[in-house]
Amino acid sequence: MKDEIGEFHISHAGRKIVHRYRKITVWLEDKKEELVLLTNNFKLAARTIAAIYKERWQIELFFTALKQNLRVKTFVGTSANAVHIQIWTALVAILLLKYLQFKATTVWALSNLAALLHWNLFTYRDLWQWINNPMDVPPERPPAEQMCLVLDSI
Repeated sequence: MKDEIGEFHISHAGRKIVHRYRKITVWLEDKKEELVLLTNNFKLAARTIAAIYKERWQIELFFTALKQNLRVKTFVGTSANAVHIQIWTALVAILLLKYLQFKATTVWALSNLAALLHWNLFTYRDLWQWINNPMDVPPERPPAEQMCLVLDSI
């Protein structure tokens, strides 16, 4: 709706500092209201800045789900490599959870799915049967499809 440029002045220690900003007014059709965005980015188009802000909320929801469901609140290591590994591992894990949530016929909240998977991690179950019927009793023991290893004494 609007794309305006303004400036504000700050006096600090006898110096006058001028900061320029950009005020973009966007109409939100779904809420029937205006949204005012302030930025110091003068290179991108107003539509691009509005689109970035719109997608920002989805990114916030993603990182909230990541922190709540995978307990990524602190980093195990302090090196750049350790932080990268932990973030990539969390991203792969959340992607797998989202895929399971998408493929399931049962409606799952992401937090419930993560918690129940955590609780059933060492229980033998067929994943696709469990994901659709999570409250079924697990089998007594796994089927004997694995060959036995016989060690002869020397």
